[in-house]
Amino acid sequence: MKFVLFCHSLLSDWNHGNAHFLRGVVRELQARGHAVDVYEPRGGWSRANLVADHGPEAVEATRAAFPDLSSTEYDPDRLDLDRALDGADVVLVHEWTDPALVARLNRRRAAGGRFRLLFHDTHHRAATDPAAMAAYALDAFDGVLAFGAVLRDLYRRRGWARRAWVWHEAADTTVFRPLPDRPREGDLVWVGNWGDGERTAELETFLLGPVRALGLTARAHGVRFPPAGRYAFAAAGIACAGRLPNHEVPEVFARYGATVHVPRRPYAAALPGIPTIRVFEALACGIPLVCAPWHDAEGLFRPGRDYLVARDGDDMARHLRAVLSDPDLAAALRTNGLAAIRERHTCRHRVDQLLALCAGLGAADGAFEQTPAAAAQRGT
Repeated sequence: MKFVLFCHSLLSDWNHGNAHFLRGVVRELQARGHAVDVYEPRGGWSRANLVADHGPEAVEATRAAFPDLSSTEYDPDRLDLDRALDGADVVLVHEWTDPALVARLNRRRAAGGRFRLLFHDTHHRAATDPAAMAAYALDAFDGVLAFGAVLRDLYRRRGWARRAWVWHEAADTTVFRPLPDRPREGDLVWVGNWGDGERTAELETFLLGPVRALGLTARAHGVRFPPAGRYAFAAAGIACAGRLPNHEVPEVFARYGATVHVPRRPYAAALPGIPTIRVFEALACGIPLVCAPWHDAEGLFRPGRDYLVARDGDDMARHLRAVLSDPDLAAALRTNGLAAIRERHTCRHRVDQLLALCAGLGAADGAFEQTPAAAAQRGT
C-alpha cells in the first residue's frame, strides 16, 4: 500500500517527541514493502529552532542516522494535494498539522477520495484546550488514532469523529536497545525538555530533591531550559548537558545506573493511563526506571516489576538508593522492562495494529466506502 503522512516534522525532534514514534512507524512500514511519503511544513517551529540552536548540520546528522527516512517540505498555502495524494491508500494526519490543511483533506475525502483518512492525536489539548481541537474538521475522516483510551473516549463523547481507536506510542527497537559493557559515567540521567512550566514543581520533588539528598552524580539532557531552571539543576548537582539527538539516547542510558520519568501535569492529571514516549524508550534500553506518579489505567505495564513508582520525593530517593545499591533489583527491572517492550510495545506491534485497522476499513482491497457527504453529492 501507499501511505501519506502529514506531520510537524520527521527529521527534527527538538522539543518534538512525536517524531520519535513516527520515525519508527515509517521505518517499519517501509521494511514491510509499503511506500510512505512524508510531508512536513516548511519553517516548522521544531526544525527552525533546531537549526537556530545547532545549525543545518543538525538536520543532516539526523539524515545520516536515518538514511531510510526522507520528507518533503511544503508551503501550506501552495501544497498541490493532487500530487501529494496521488495513489494514496492511507493518509495519516498528525494533530500538529495546520487546521486549514486538515480541512482541505477532509473535503477531499468527503468529495469521494478513495484513500482512507486517519487523524493521529498524541497531545493533551483535547482535554486541556477542547476549543482548539473542536476547530479541526474531521467529519469525513475515517477515524482518529488516539494515544490512549481516555483520549479516544473524549473524541467519541464529544462527537468530533465518526470513529476513534486507541493507538499507543511505542519504541523503535532498532534504535532503542540495551548497549551492554559501556563504562559507567554516573548514577542517574534524565532526558526531557523543560515543559512550559507544566512540571516545574514535579521536577523539584521527584528529580532535583532526591539527587541533592542522595548526593548522586547526575546529568540532564533537554531543551528550552530557562535560566532559573538551569540554575536549579546546577544547584542540585545535576549537569545540564543540553540537547541530545534522540537516536543517541541509548548510548547515554547505557552509561548510567538509572533514570526517572516525571510526566507533565496535564498527562498525569487529565489523561491518566497514557505514558509518554520516554517510558517506552527507557524500558527498551534496559535502564532501571523510577516514575513519578502516573496511573497505568490500561494495564500496559506491571508497576513495581517493570519499573518502580514513587509516591513523593522521599519515596523517589528511597527507590533510587535501592536501585543503585542493589544489583539484583536493578537487573530484575532491566529484564522485566525490556521484556514488556519486546512482547507488546514496539513499533512492529503498532504497525501490525495499523495494518489490521486499515484492512478493516477496506484500504488494502481498493473497496470504496462512501462517506455520507460523498453519497449525497453523488445522489446515492
